[in-house]
Amino acid sequence: MSATAALGIAPAPAPISDAFRSTMRRFPATVTVISACRNGADHGMTATAVTSLSMDPPSLIICLNNRTYLHDMLLEVPEFAVSVLTDRQAAVSEGFSGKIAPERRFDAADWVRHERGMMVLGSAHASVVCRRMGAVPYGTHTIFIGQVVDTRHSENTIALMYENSKYCAPQHALPASQN
Repeated sequence: MSATAALGIAPAPAPISDAFRSTMRRFPATVTVISACRNGADHGMTATAVTSLSMDPPSLIICLNNRTYLHDMLLEVPEFAVSVLTDRQAAVSEGFSGKIAPERRFDAADWVRHERGMMVLGSAHASVVCRRMGAVPYGTHTIFIGQVVDTRHSENTIALMYENSKYCAPQHALPASQN
């Protein structure tokens, strides 16, 4: 029995699945690298399914496919990091998306070991270190809830975004009074 069947989730008919995939490609998303360390081995992957959850307590959620190595790792380790990439770090995203072997991904760029053990990108637009508080399986993914234990951000960078299979950067809208 599949995980979705075990949860009582009916698979979506092909036409709505295709339409949903096409629609979601139009949702611009911030590009991040999620990282963790288990038994001295570092691993990370590019992800866009990251968002804040609560300010009290400060927390966020990340969604990972349950067939990934990082997914299995996060079920075991107590903490993880999210590094938000800058508009100049598309190559980092590509590397952590599978174009670089997992054991070599942290060789490029300025990754530093956080005091809690995992790697964090020193030149990231922002970074958040979290303690895993929950893991909720749903369909092909798991929603990981992380309570924030450390953050840092840059005032001088622009976040890397991804929309419709392309990297992009945000352009700030004019105030309504100037439209």
